[in-house]
Amino acid sequence: MNYDLAPMEGITTYIYRTTYAKYYGGIDRYYTPFLASMHLSTREKNEVLPEHNAGITVIPQILSNRADEFLEITQALHSYGYDTVNLNLGCPSGTVVSKHRGAGFLAVPDELDRFLDQIFSACPLKISIKTRIGISNESEWETILRVYEKYPVDELIIHTRLQKDFYKLPTRPHTYLAAKRLGIPLCYNGDVNSPSALQQVLSVDPSIDRIMIGRGIIANPELIEALHGAPSCDKNRLQSFLSDICDRYLTEMGGGDRNTLYKLKELWVYMGGLFPDADKYIKRIKKANRLTEYHAAVDALMREKPLQTDIFSVY
Repeated sequence: MNYDLAPMEGITTYIYRTTYAKYYGGIDRYYTPFLASMHLSTREKNEVLPEHNAGITVIPQILSNRADEFLEITQALHSYGYDTVNLNLGCPSGTVVSKHRGAGFLAVPDELDRFLDQIFSACPLKISIKTRIGISNESEWETILRVYEKYPVDELIIHTRLQKDFYKLPTRPHTYLAAKRLGIPLCYNGDVNSPSALQQVLSVDPSIDRIMIGRGIIANPELIEALHGAPSCDKNRLQSFLSDICDRYLTEMGGGDRNTLYKLKELWVYMGGLFPDADKYIKRIKKANRLTEYHAAVDALMREKPLQTDIFSVY
């Protein structure tokens, strides 16, 4: 089985990706949070600079519904040495969808078809697609697949939910099977957050050999090891991992305590479930206004509460 780290806006930054690879690893490919600026903003450039992604395989993801914009971004990425990009047709956010971007593009398949025709005929890079299965009804999936089958999609990453499901309603693993007729590489995405969840997916199709995981890994950095049957519940490694991320955000991105704390607290939204019956400790972490307060709260949590990476209902 191959595992990819899904892009999560504001979380799976180059700092998180390379630090995760240093302490945990087990990821075949890392996807960047989406790029959406025609000329790449400073933040976006930092995400794709080769020197910021040394030692890991990175695929940039683009969020766009304009062919000229998409192609301009791919030219910049080509100059950095990338040979593959990923098109985001999966983001369910209301502000994105309302502009017919991300999963919202699936609502207008004729426009999507014209867009794909333009980018596949001119893009110098291979194009993979991360998609949902429709907007509000599973019957839309067949129409969407008829669009995809016209083009040389390098890989189709299928998040087995509708846009209206966001991330809370159950996944629909059976919908993955319909895409097999395309005869292209496929990747499964959606709530693989435990060994039992993985087995449920494989019961639908035992031939699945690539899984993309996002929130499950953020919530439990040992998840890949657990999927291989070897979680270690190593608090020292977790604390070193978080400390390294903190130091790098502080020194590489600037902004002092406030911006660094914002990034760290985002992680704890997911990771808090690793420490059962530790609500007061997690609350202290989230209420910290200075890094000294944050570190004191984390140290107390690590010292006084057990880490349980075999608990998977973590978000």
